[in-house]
Amino acid sequence: MTRNTSNAASNTNQSDRAGQEHHGYGSVKRNLKTRHISMIALGGCIGTGLFMTSGSTISTAGPGGGLLAYIAMGVMVYFLMTSLGELATHLPVSGSFAAYSARYVDPALGFAMGWDYWLNWTISGAVDISTAALLIQYWLPNTPGWIWSLLVLVIVFLINALTVSAFGETEFWLSLIKVATIIVFLVIGMAMICGIMFQPPVGLKNFTYRDAPFVGGFPAIMSVFLIAGYSFQGTEVVGVTAGESENPGKAVPKAINDVFWRILLFYVLSIFVIAALIPYTSPNLLGASDGNIAMSPFTLVFQRAGLASAASVMNAVVLTSILSAVNTGAYASSRMLYGLAKDHYAPAIFARTTKRGIPLAALVATVCMSLATFASSIFGQSFYMWLVTATGLTGFIAWIGIALSHFRFRRAFKLQGHDLSELKYHSKLYPFGPVLAMVLCVIVIAGQDIPSLLSLNWSHMAMTYFSVVLVLVLYLGFKFVNHTKIVRLKDMDVSGAESAR
Repeated sequence: MTRNTSNAASNTNQSDRAGQEHHGYGSVKRNLKTRHISMIALGGCIGTGLFMTSGSTISTAGPGGGLLAYIAMGVMVYFLMTSLGELATHLPVSGSFAAYSARYVDPALGFAMGWDYWLNWTISGAVDISTAALLIQYWLPNTPGWIWSLLVLVIVFLINALTVSAFGETEFWLSLIKVATIIVFLVIGMAMICGIMFQPPVGLKNFTYRDAPFVGGFPAIMSVFLIAGYSFQGTEVVGVTAGESENPGKAVPKAINDVFWRILLFYVLSIFVIAALIPYTSPNLLGASDGNIAMSPFTLVFQRAGLASAASVMNAVVLTSILSAVNTGAYASSRMLYGLAKDHYAPAIFARTTKRGIPLAALVATVCMSLATFASSIFGQSFYMWLVTATGLTGFIAWIGIALSHFRFRRAFKLQGHDLSELKYHSKLYPFGPVLAMVLCVIVIAGQDIPSLLSLNWSHMAMTYFSVVLVLVLYLGFKFVNHTKIVRLKDMDVSGAESAR
């Protein structure tokens, strides 16, 4: 992985890689359609956090606090995605924001971001296949869970090993199931609130019940910011897909422009319906956080509407969401490893692709790492839980990298005399958007374990902030070995994929 790096060499590598990917020689194929990209972006917005842990935000901070947290984080994610959209349409490459960090900030940062992100997705994959087994055992309680976990991993591997369009098509239908469920939930929920289909109307009395709408004050609201932020993890995957999109200039902006409305519809309205129908004092809202599907706020609402098999239906939907997460994780992490190898930040074997454009070695390494992490859960729960907790902040770190890359790219772009009309897509409210994203992400990361910070509990802090430490070690270590420097704005290569070919 070591190399003698200079800014010019890094920029040349990035440009060469963009051209190689475009021409498809020993590289990924641009076979993802616009509808695939749109649904992948949508699937990234809808995870198990909405179905299972959204109720805990209402229980902790009240209906007003829960809504405020999701709205604030949703706005931040929207600005972040527009920043990523500007970068991804200008230079659509696999590896996405790790490549942008190397090109627009420092090659060492690209190295650190890429490896940290890859590690996070591989560990997340192990968690997800474990969860999938628990969901399947809901119907088949007397079967060993490890068999189902391995089956899910094998299925996901085969999907990703075929063609990129197979991955895209799978995500399209898995996301469609989640979307359909939420739409049905919103229709039934609004009908119960207004008394259209179910009598008597529930109304908005739960928004003023006891200490509602805001419960626990500012500390409680800050604590649910973390939960809301985790719910949006994965939205950045749309940037990774740009390198394999048939028409990134059209598909990526469309997907990102729709993010705002998806957040409004699927998150804010869902939280509103849950808060209106279930009082924040209900102990059931916290039950779903422990993986109890019967306590999912979606299950509770469907049951109140008279759907007897609500728990079984929601179990199937959440299983669908888990499968989508594993599938997306395998794709994103294998492409990240492929991008790292293209830039000589990883062994060259991971840059090789099959005739169908699949980086098979990178995919195999990713699946093996997930399998090794899963195996650690069988032989030792303490180490497994440490891994899961230690990588929890990686998504926020990646978001900071995206915002910082875009902030510096736009400054360099204007400094070098370019006009914004040259860009295929413009981010919204620059520089407010990337600055807001960076500030909120830093606040969320710092606020992850305030008690340990105040009491200087070093062991807890080391586990909670391990991702931060890991990125710093990777960054400083690579910088020390290769003597890289932060790219100066006037020397930065701001040429897009078209001019790099």
